[in-house]
Formats: sequence, C-alpha cells, structure tokens
Amino acid sequence: MDVIRLPYLIALGLAWTAQASAAACPAGVDPKSSTPLAAVTSSSGCAPKTSHGFSLPDPACTPGAINPTVDLAILQGGQFKTSCDRNVATSAAKKASTYAAYTIKKPTNNAGLTQRCELDHLVSLELGGADTLDNIWPQCGPPGVKLAKRYFKIKDGVENYLAAKVRAGGISLKDAQHGIAADWTQYIDEANAYWATHMTGRFIRSGRNFRSGDSHQSGGNRGPAHSLKNGHPVIGALSYADPRA
Repeated sequence: MDVIRLPYLIALGLAWTAQASAAACPAGVDPKSSTPLAAVTSSSGCAPKTSHGFSLPDPACTPGAINPTVDLAILQGGQFKTSCDRNVATSAAKKASTYAAYTIKKPTNNAGLTQRCELDHLVSLELGGADTLDNIWPQCGPPGVKLAKRYFKIKDGVENYLAAKVRAGGISLKDAQHGIAADWTQYIDEANAYWATHMTGRFIRSGRNFRSGDSHQSGGNRGPAHSLKNGHPVIGALSYADPRA
C-alpha cells in the first residue's frame, strides 16, 4: 500500500482555542442564509458512498448548501470567522440528528485522539458553506487508524487547499463549492502537491488561524498536532496510508 504525505496544518487544538467564542459576522453576512445545491429527497435511511476509497455523503440526504452572503469579497476580506455563523442556523443538538438519519450510532469519547466521527460540513464554512442540515453529515472512519488518517482529517486538508486557492483567484468560489460537494476526493492529489510546497511556520508565527473556515462539528475538541521548538509551534507533515492503493 502506498503511503502519501499530506503536509497540511490540522491545527487540532489551535483553531478551537482561537474560535472558542463566537465572532461577529462582517457586515452583509447573514449566518442563517442558505441556498441548497440540490433538493433533499430523503431524511432517513441515508447511506455513505465511497470514491477513491474515501467516504462521501448520501446525495439524497446531504446534497450540500451554500450561504450566498459569504461571497468572494467576504472571504478575501480577512474578517470572516466561521464561528460567526456556526450553530446559528442549526443548533449543535439538531446537527446530531444526522447520526440517526445515517443510521450511525453516535460514538462515545468522540474527542481528541479518540475522535472517530465528525459532523462535517460538505461545503465547508470557509468556502461559504451553509450551516444547515442539508450540508451536514456524520463522516466516520476508517476504523483502526490514528486520528490524522481519519477521513475527516484528510478532507480538512482539501478544504484548506481550496480555500487558499479561492482567495488567490486560482479557482472560482462557485466551482470550488460545487466541486467539493460533488466529490471532495477529486482534490486530494492537488492538495497533497500544494501543501508539499506551501506549508510553512509563518501561518503560526503571524498569529493567523490556518483553518479560518474550520468546517467541522465534531462534538469534541482537536488534540494538539504540533510541538514546540524555541518557544514556537512546529507543525510537521503527516503521513497516512492511502486507502485508494
């Protein structure tokens, strides 16, 4: 089995600490606004799909949705924090109902290094995704691997890559939103190549949260993914066994 390296900042404890309290939304952003990418045709009996060996949501239950008020100008403006719209349109308790819709038992001790599932935004908040049920699904597995190899952690790297590419004008926001909703796994190789040359410590030293969009609703915090060197966080590349091999 091939092992590929995806050097991206998981920012396990870092993002949660910085985003512990809700931030004010920039002018013009309505945290309750939502436009579905397709109609929801089922709310029960949902079954995860697979692509390239990774998990995808059931499109009948989770087609994805965007917040049209979080546009390119907002994302490029540098003031938008996803904590401003998280749990506003849909409460955390309501989001947990997606476990039942997917007939998945909500895991216990689902936090830190023992986290097995994440209530994931299909279109991440950092890409202008909506915080509504048609954009949220329980992404779990694979079993028996370390946290960094969980599907939702691999998807985090894709989300961060697309967000950076959108802000830089390398892909349109619409294309990124529709692309990640259709099949987020199509961007894994691109993300892997991007972070191989773009991951540096400057994101930490500058005080920026790398995961400015932080798409997840895990029900638990993220364990630390960094060590200290000379008093500064050092983020290392993470390896995972590629299930596609």
